[in-house]
Amino acid sequence: MPDFTFPAETFAFLEGIAANNAKTWFEANRALYEKGYVEAGKAFVTELGPRLREISPSVQFDPRVNGSIGRINRDIRFSKDKRPYKTHLGMWFWHGEKKGWDKPGFWFGITPEHLQLGTGWWGFPKDALDEFRQSVIHPRSGKALVAAVEAVKAKGPYEIGGKTRKLLPKGFSTDPDRQEYLLYEGLHTYLELPVAAARSPGLIDLCLEHSANAWPINKWLLDEGIGQ
Repeated sequence: MPDFTFPAETFAFLEGIAANNAKTWFEANRALYEKGYVEAGKAFVTELGPRLREISPSVQFDPRVNGSIGRINRDIRFSKDKRPYKTHLGMWFWHGEKKGWDKPGFWFGITPEHLQLGTGWWGFPKDALDEFRQSVIHPRSGKALVAAVEAVKAKGPYEIGGKTRKLLPKGFSTDPDRQEYLLYEGLHTYLELPVAAARSPGLIDLCLEHSANAWPINKWLLDEGIGQ
């Protein structure tokens, strides 16, 4: 089987919807959406999902829109931005029986300009946030977190995200080497590459390489049972 790459229709659709974010354009180019967004997304998920299980045997995926493939429609009910459509193709591979963003996972996105690769947990719900903080201050798990982050940083220029607070949460403190993580309300890695990477042979291997590099943080979250 030849190496998977996203077809020209993917980039034509994403560039088009970014420039013409309106229902009239979308309906006139629905065939481009089906070919470049839906079919291409399904093929990517089908190809990558089993390979991600080489890294994490429990990772889940579903090659459908509203499964691993994000909907193109934006939720504009409470947003000042009333553009009806997203301008990226996002794909999510999660842990746990129920699909959702409330567990650690792997995320891949394509925009007209970039290939985006992410792992971890974007934002903790309240119960998981408290569990995360308890794990940060515990000597064993806190040191394991520092080691996991250092292992990821040693592999490349990965952004470690989730730091949203300026002040430590009330009632929490720990050793200086991990105190910073009490300012985090999520924990994830992020890497952005030129979109040419999504057009090139070897894309699946590239995604696997970066997923493996960032795996220590995902593994730490799962090993600690946060949110489970």
